[in-house]
Amino acid sequence: MAATARLLLFLVVSFLASSSASSRVAISTSSSPASPRNVSLALYYETLCPYCSNFIVNHLSKIFHDGLISIVDLDLIPYGNARLGSNSTISCQHGPNECLLNTVEACAINAWPDLSIHFNFIYCVEQLVLEHKYTEWESCFSKLGLDSNAVSNCYDSGHGKELEFQYAEQTDSLQPPHRYVPWVVVDGKPLYEDYENFETYICKAYHGEPPETCLGLLPKKDHKMKADDHVSYADELISSSVAAVHGDAKIDMVV
Repeated sequence: MAATARLLLFLVVSFLASSSASSRVAISTSSSPASPRNVSLALYYETLCPYCSNFIVNHLSKIFHDGLISIVDLDLIPYGNARLGSNSTISCQHGPNECLLNTVEACAINAWPDLSIHFNFIYCVEQLVLEHKYTEWESCFSKLGLDSNAVSNCYDSGHGKELEFQYAEQTDSLQPPHRYVPWVVVDGKPLYEDYENFETYICKAYHGEPPETCLGLLPKKDHKMKADDHVSYADELISSSVAAVHGDAKIDMVV
């Protein structure tokens, strides 16, 4: 009888010890910190704005090489200072080729959701813009080994125009409203004329262990540039010789 009592006592003690350990494990697991969210980075731009092209090629591209892309959710919005008109038309600040390329890049983003693919295509096109060779933009398909049909079908079907209407709504809904391009927004806050210093803002906004590149980004004094020299203003008049109405033109692919 005594042996039975001792056995029961042993089982009870063992059960309580096991329950206590399980509780401690559960508490430890539930209290582990969640992974820090990425910082949102949005670029509102237009394809033939030289300041936008320069930013994409010489500044934004750095995040793919210095590791910062690992903590960033990048959103590209190719519409810029274009304007919606009557009869579902869009007028572009730098002429008909800009309307075409805005839509082409919108189609690229849609056709290739993988950021590394559509950014490389946009980078290629904008590099040609900087070199004053933007009429050769179709060469980017062969350079990158991409199927041109993905973009031409999007454009010719009218889907590209629908994408531009969506980008128009997204751009026109900005608060505060955008005043010029490039218009860079980090976690919902515009950087205004300090947009070239965007990496510093990303590092400050990130709440996790920062990439090594953040350690080398020191605060700069008097680093802000004059906006007049580095942006295209939204309220600039579009002259009749430059204005373009984006209708239903076809893309004649040559590659």
